[in-house]
Amino acid sequence: SDSSSNVSYDSDEDYRLAQKEWNESLEELQQLVLVLLLPWVGKYFGRRCSYWLYDRYTRVGLGKSFFM
Repeated sequence: SDSSSNVSYDSDEDYRLAQKEWNESLEELQQLVLVLLLPWVGKYFGRRCSYWLYDRYTRVGLGKSFFM
């Protein structure tokens, strides 16, 4: 009876360890995605916004109507 309780404890401990490693690997994956994806998304939207602003500047000029 004592050995069976040790076996269940070991499997619970293994499960906790595996769950912890899984969570750590998910965090690493999220950080990798942020490091790779965030600059690319920022670059894309920055360029899109700058093209839109430049197009508005060439059509309207830099007067009051540009900002309204």
